[in-house]
Amino acid sequence: MPGFLSPPQWYLFDYGMVISTEPTSEDWDRLEEEAGVPGLRERSSAYWQHRDRYDAGDLPPVRYWSRVTGQAVSDARASWLDVLDANQWSHYNLETLDVLDELSGSGARLALLSNMPAPMVGHFSGAPWTRHFEKLFFSSSLRLIKPDGAIFSYVLAELGTEPGRVLFIDDSTANIEAARGLGIDARLHLRETDLSRELRRLPV
Repeated sequence: MPGFLSPPQWYLFDYGMVISTEPTSEDWDRLEEEAGVPGLRERSSAYWQHRDRYDAGDLPPVRYWSRVTGQAVSDARASWLDVLDANQWSHYNLETLDVLDELSGSGARLALLSNMPAPMVGHFSGAPWTRHFEKLFFSSSLRLIKPDGAIFSYVLAELGTEPGRVLFIDDSTANIEAARGLGIDARLHLRETDLSRELRRLPV
């Protein structure tokens, strides 16, 4: 990307709220209606209370959605709820996609590290945005989740690089702090972040 100074060896991106935007109210309405549970979007809901274990691969879909709905669900119903869940996290941040296109087009090495349950990983397999990434790391495959430092250590080993040669972009303060604790150059991505401008502020 023109204007970048001293680019890192690897750019490591999060998915949710970086590549994707947040679900819309209509998305949550649909999921809550199909699950038969109001308020799933609230951080105190069962959707979020059990999400870390789902992302980590500790809960299979039927068990996760049974806990979310408060009743036993079939494989078919769990699969349908997974589809709705993946769909609501499929609204893309067009600015980020432009940055990914420019970075990959310039020959930069890109990797992805996302807390994501296995069904959603399968849903996004082959999605256009994945072509930008040389490496894809998902919590459900690794059985580790951010902000556990172990997941960052694993990724660094797989990338074969030093922490200071990685630029990590994530929307979670906890994840950013954990990455920085290992020496990774981590940048917090907020809704108002101008990602292209942020990357052009790299030190010489």
